[in-house]
Amino acid sequence: MGQRNIFVVGLNDFNRLRLEKLRGAQDYRFHGVIEPAEVYDTEVFPIEDMLARAEAALRDFDGSVDAIVGYMDFPVSTMLPLLCGRFGTRTPSLESLLKCEHKYWSRLAQREVIGNYIPRFTAFDPFDDEALSKIGQAGLYFPFFVKPIKSSGSRLGFRIDSPEDFIMATGRLRDEIGLISEPFNFVLDQADLPEAVRAVDGGHCMAEEIIGGWQCTVEGYVFEGEVVPYGIVDSIRYPQVLSFFYYRYPSRLPAPIQARMEALTRTVMTHIGYDNAAFNVEFFWDEIQNRVWLLEINTRISQSHCDLFEKVDGVSHQQVTVDLALGQRPDMPHRQGEYAVAGKFFYRVFFVDATVVRVPDPDEIAALEARFPGTHIELQVTPGMRLSDMPEQDSYSFALALIWMGADSDEALEANYTRLAEGLTFEFADIIG
Repeated sequence: MGQRNIFVVGLNDFNRLRLEKLRGAQDYRFHGVIEPAEVYDTEVFPIEDMLARAEAALRDFDGSVDAIVGYMDFPVSTMLPLLCGRFGTRTPSLESLLKCEHKYWSRLAQREVIGNYIPRFTAFDPFDDEALSKIGQAGLYFPFFVKPIKSSGSRLGFRIDSPEDFIMATGRLRDEIGLISEPFNFVLDQADLPEAVRAVDGGHCMAEEIIGGWQCTVEGYVFEGEVVPYGIVDSIRYPQVLSFFYYRYPSRLPAPIQARMEALTRTVMTHIGYDNAAFNVEFFWDEIQNRVWLLEINTRISQSHCDLFEKVDGVSHQQVTVDLALGQRPDMPHRQGEYAVAGKFFYRVFFVDATVVRVPDPDEIAALEARFPGTHIELQVTPGMRLSDMPEQDSYSFALALIWMGADSDEALEANYTRLAEGLTFEFADIIG
């Protein structure tokens, strides 16, 4: 058999290097479909046009289309079942994928089998002037959290502590929700939806009871009906705010809590009927009450975790995505990497807006990466950029740089990051805050 052709939506050079180190990669040829800039641009989501162009490019390809994969959130994750369906390649059903990604439908499905592990919730229309009173009638009171039925990253998620907060949040939602609701509704129109779900389209939002604690992500896959969790990554936040400080792998959660999360994952993913694809499930462990909460389900590997798995286990967990798309059980190693622990750090500024005047230059970045072997730094800003114009930021801070590091212990990892961060020099003007 010759080399198998694997098409990656939004393939960039950084991820191509990882893919070419996967087990069995010598037997694969990786091809990009849809330019990376388009799928990383989270200001527009022309999903119908992207699908048409991707299909045309694949039909023009002179060879076999053996697999089509992606490892990003909306719109890539929701495009894949439609695109794969047109070429007969491995993919979960559109309905099972939407039962994870449509937040209201997902909560309904979760409630059927693990109701004690999810918060109280209700859907609402942000354009409804009576929405707040209806949320109260559903049994939710301040504080609660609101987010779109389908979100992208942390965008348009708000903690609501008062009527004034709700007015502010719905104002933003009314202005911006159409960016995602229109393309998501295009996908919903392709699916067979229950009436209760069809009535809650992409223009709706969720209100949920506040949950919290030690946050983590269970990375897993389903192969021919068997649900397999293979790693848990901790999500560590900055004190007193919702912004992430870093992701750490492997998790330091107590073993019984990890086992409980894995069991819940098997139960809910089996119930949903998701199959032959990767996923991850985000959880909280409330240590005081010793209670586990399921936050949300994502129908992809976390791209943020690829380097962590490579550092600790020996290969990026893109291995899982590729193997499943080819119809084979994932050949994922365990603890065969160069480091005992790895992290992805978010270098942030909080509660200010400003114009970027200076960023670390390439020589400074190279020197820091050389000082801490295994480190990779990606700047997220350029001189002249206004922080408030950055895409995919949460409501509390701006990430100026992303930093991946490995170490022999948790303590060494944080100490190395602290020393590295001291060497990053940014300058700003027109500061507001």
